[in-house]
Amino acid sequence: MDVVCQGCLQLQKRVAELEAQVRELMARLNQTATNSSIPPSANPPGAAKPVVKTPTGRKPGGQPGHRGHRRTRLPPERVTAVIPLVPTTCERCGTALPPEAAADAPEPKWHQVVEIAETPVEVTEYQGHGRCCPCCAHVTWATIPREHLRVGVGPRLAAFMSYLSGSFHVGKRGVREIVAGLFDVPLSLGTVSNAEAEMSAALAVAHAEAQAAVQAAAAKNVDETGWKIAGDLCWLWAAATATVACFVIHARRNAAGLTALLGEKISGVVTSDRWHAYRKRIPLRRRQICWAHLKRDFQKLVDRGGVAETIGVGGLITVVKVFEVWHGFRGGGTRSTLQRNIAAMRVELRETLAVGSGCADQKAATFCKNVLALEPALWTFARLEGVEPTNNHAERVLRRGVLWRKNAFGCHSAKGCRFVERILTVVQTRRLQSRNVLEFLRQSLLAHRSGLASPRLVELR
Repeated sequence: MDVVCQGCLQLQKRVAELEAQVRELMARLNQTATNSSIPPSANPPGAAKPVVKTPTGRKPGGQPGHRGHRRTRLPPERVTAVIPLVPTTCERCGTALPPEAAADAPEPKWHQVVEIAETPVEVTEYQGHGRCCPCCAHVTWATIPREHLRVGVGPRLAAFMSYLSGSFHVGKRGVREIVAGLFDVPLSLGTVSNAEAEMSAALAVAHAEAQAAVQAAAAKNVDETGWKIAGDLCWLWAAATATVACFVIHARRNAAGLTALLGEKISGVVTSDRWHAYRKRIPLRRRQICWAHLKRDFQKLVDRGGVAETIGVGGLITVVKVFEVWHGFRGGGTRSTLQRNIAAMRVELRETLAVGSGCADQKAATFCKNVLALEPALWTFARLEGVEPTNNHAERVLRRGVLWRKNAFGCHSAKGCRFVERILTVVQTRRLQSRNVLEFLRQSLLAHRSGLASPRLVELR
């Protein structure tokens, strides 16, 4: 009998192990954008859409009563030709109308047609002529200035080429094809690469300026994503405030990578996910954990089923309440009201996590313990101005880097990585500031070629 009972116990233990293994495998199989960090584009075919909007029944496009958006009229100095259209007879009575406008004539209506010039580039050719001496027959050649020999592409075209890479993640061959097709200018890959290296050097000061700004900021959002150097995995780190973004490529996704971005002494409040590198360098009172990540984690518990589902449902209820009170605050509510509402939710979430920490599902229990250890950092947004409950800002800023990686598969050298860091920093910072990117690139390259001070990327206060 003892042998039979022992066999039953072993069988039950083995069944439990296999059931746990099946749960883990099913959890991996059921990963979607709603319960993990994978993008919606990587969802399996049968996955539900992350955001399902209720059909309104209205036709697509502008709705009745919406504020229209008219074309921007280019100023007179930008107009190449004006073709006046003057009426000759009155459309009511047929009387001949004067060809010249009277003093009280209304302003003419306008319509502008924009076109690319047939030859949209200027080509300057420097010719070093030779002259034969009538006395000794020696040929003397005029010297082409070194500053012209060093470059084969003007600052505006070079800025445009870098803009294609940094803003639209176009590879070197793509840049060459666009320049050849649009401007009828054939370039070698070496010329494209050299222009990229020159722009990288021209933006070194701007990158350092942006990095100093985010390091000194009272609040910033930080995130990281994978990158490649000659096929080896490394990490693209990003930090962003409301008006400045900075990118750094580092070999590690750890405290050393965070230090490379934010410096040895990290100041201000950092909003991020729960990656352990942040815990090592930043005290809890100066952290804000992303609630969008928490929402996905709680949904993952729901999808696991069993005891984990109950914990996940409780967490999602709190998430919904948090976003409701936050949107109310953003809509004009007071911080005191926000803090009063948050106090009740804080108790509610603590109880949910405490129950989950002791549940039978080991993975769910570990998750709850980890979140409880970070609990003070969940609510920083309620007490400090300029801190939001999600890290969406950093993820939006980092998105261009993600698309670039998917398109170009990273860089082949450290110099290429420096260009990526600097051009992304300038592009995203100027976008956050709602200022022209291309003109800044042109001015930076002009200053670099002339040995002058670089234009400021971050305005002094």
